[in-house]
Amino acid sequence: MNIYKSLNEITEYIDENLEEDISYNILAKMLGVNVYTMQRLFAVLVGISLSEYIRKRRLSCAGFDLYNGNVKVIDIAIKYQYNNATSFSRAFEKFHNIKPSLVKKETKLKNFPKILFKEEINLPVVLDYEIITLDEMNLYGVGIITNNDNIGKDAPIFFEQIKNKYGEVKYGMITYDIEREESQKYYCLYDKKIKGFENIKIPKSKWLKFKVNSQKASDIQNISHNFYGEFLPSVKYNLKELPELEYYHDDITDFLVAIY
Repeated sequence: MNIYKSLNEITEYIDENLEEDISYNILAKMLGVNVYTMQRLFAVLVGISLSEYIRKRRLSCAGFDLYNGNVKVIDIAIKYQYNNATSFSRAFEKFHNIKPSLVKKETKLKNFPKILFKEEINLPVVLDYEIITLDEMNLYGVGIITNNDNIGKDAPIFFEQIKNKYGEVKYGMITYDIEREESQKYYCLYDKKIKGFENIKIPKSKWLKFKVNSQKASDIQNISHNFYGEFLPSVKYNLKELPELEYYHDDITDFLVAIY
């Protein structure tokens, strides 16, 4: 499966249906996975959440429509799936830096173009993995708020700070906000109770386990990128709505992703 060809089909479908209620189920079928997995793949590979991408494409087209047509703001709001003119005007002004009612007088508008991907197939990276079952884990941790753009630098710094203060970190954990796929929180976790730390229970589940022969952040990030960019689209495992885990031991890292 060429994931980038499928993503082009998704962005094409979105553009053809900006005036409709876009079905995430249909988009998921284009990738052959469930909705949650599709959202995660889109956010990681595209660099923007699916909902944010759709929102920006609609607001781009709304600016064009307001400038080129003799239309009411409320009509454009309804056209692009906003419940009322107020919420549309607020979103429009935040995106374009101009009120929709002033578009005819001022023509400074922004355009967020449809994303197109190069579909050339590169030789993939071979990834060895195991499917394991882990019983429920009762862990204790502390985390920081971060995002896709900053986690690469935020997580290693935070990891070292916690390690220096509390000793060897047992697990790393990355959580995702389902409504805003790009939002993340990185946790350092221990299997012992630590005052002030959050008690976190990870339910029993099957996991995909990828062995990383180091604990360097860059090596772990490479595995994550290859997992989402090449491995997951080719095997079509459906992800559970559980955090990703990194198990640190013996100078290696087990990168763990929960599946059904």
